[in-house]
Amino acid sequence: MKRFNDLEFNPHPMGSGVQALIEFENSYGASVVRTPYTYGGGEGLYELAVFKDGEIHYDNPIADGDVKGYLTEEDVSNLLAEIQLL
Repeated sequence: MKRFNDLEFNPHPMGSGVQALIEFENSYGASVVRTPYTYGGGEGLYELAVFKDGEIHYDNPIADGDVKGYLTEEDVSNLLAEIQLL
């Protein structure tokens, strides 16, 4: 099971902050970001978007129609575990 510590963060493509992309064998994945403009980024927290087949995917029980913000490292780990079980 992949967790927060398995993520490899790179500079965010928009020029500030960081982003990690991860894909799972079930065709789902996630984008985890922290920038000054993301939900909680200014507080050192993370935002997570669920991906499916390489594209953002809102229609799933985890995202509930949106991205998840204001996440701690533990929150991200828990959501990654849920995504892997979809």
